[in-house]
Amino acid sequence: MQVLFWGCYDKGKPRTRILIAGLRSRGVDVDEICAPIWQNIEDKSQVRGLGAKMRLGLRWLGSYPRLLWRLARTRKPDVIVVGYPGLLDVLLAWPIARLRKIPLVWDVFISVYDTVVMDRKLFAINSIKARLLMHLERLGMHCADRLCMDTAAHARRLETLFGLAPSSCASVWVGVEREVFTRPAPAADTTTNDGRITVLFYGQFIPLHGIETIVRAAGILREEPFDWILIGKGQESSRVRQMLDDDPLQHVTWIDWVPYPELEGWIAKADVCLGIFGTSEKASCVIPNKVFQIVASGKPLITGDSPAIRELLSPAPPCTYLVPMGDAEALADALRTHQKQIADGHTDTHCCHEQAILQFDESAIGTQFVRVLENTLVNHARQIRH
Repeated sequence: MQVLFWGCYDKGKPRTRILIAGLRSRGVDVDEICAPIWQNIEDKSQVRGLGAKMRLGLRWLGSYPRLLWRLARTRKPDVIVVGYPGLLDVLLAWPIARLRKIPLVWDVFISVYDTVVMDRKLFAINSIKARLLMHLERLGMHCADRLCMDTAAHARRLETLFGLAPSSCASVWVGVEREVFTRPAPAADTTTNDGRITVLFYGQFIPLHGIETIVRAAGILREEPFDWILIGKGQESSRVRQMLDDDPLQHVTWIDWVPYPELEGWIAKADVCLGIFGTSEKASCVIPNKVFQIVASGKPLITGDSPAIRELLSPAPPCTYLVPMGDAEALADALRTHQKQIADGHTDTHCCHEQAILQFDESAIGTQFVRVLENTLVNHARQIRH
């Protein structure tokens, strides 16, 4: 099979890198035609200022003439994959894909409408901007022969939200880059001698992550032996800063950001890591990068309970604790339970998640995506015959 990844997909995020590496691990011939306009932009919604937005827009639109020329002239692949974020890409690729009779797969991964309107609430749901975005994204979805999301729960949400046919959207897990996130040596023991437990959260400060819930849990446990490390910034940064200004917490350390390769080191130093706790419908449908990275690193995990996370993990202390979304008391109780597990001698956590990693390593992701592409090819050939 010969696959072409095409467009302005974001190679700074692990998603597309893992898909490509997974396909290659399964012997698939993968070519790339990419304009890396998103380089060094961690959170696209945080591009501020008219000048910065105009420069990004001009660079984005200016990349398409060459991209489209190359798409029209390149050797014919078996399938074209538009990676995240690919809303404009899929609309522009569709005429060429149709003329050349090449099936078009869009890895939607994160719906722009769902993120901007439903989850982050940056546009009012009845506003003209929100309606235009909904119609534009739905049009893009109808241009693709196959859509792809990160979990089955997220795929079903996309179908419901945009009125798509049942099972029209496939799912391939995010997975993890194992060369970056590795398991510690069995003898590693990160718990400090004074019995304090280091709790780590990292990620963009967006509503989906539920960072407010984490800060409230830290307040509940202020007199107990927990040291909190928060790494990140984003939409919720000002709210978190106000919370910490109003109620200073001595054992909370906030670091704006660390380079991607250094995250593994921070995970290794932590005793327990946190996932997401947002209360939006989208939050219940996703398994974010951080969860796969924490699991791959073999670290105990506390995260919000949801249909998506149960596709991968079930509660199994001392490795996994699933708590109600948005419930700071439940998060605090899970940490107390983990502390008791340690006090009772259950400190041998080097076996955490050993079987789970087999479900989403590079080879497993490649196998999942190959299956999606093969089904797309079969369906496309059937449509051409008819």
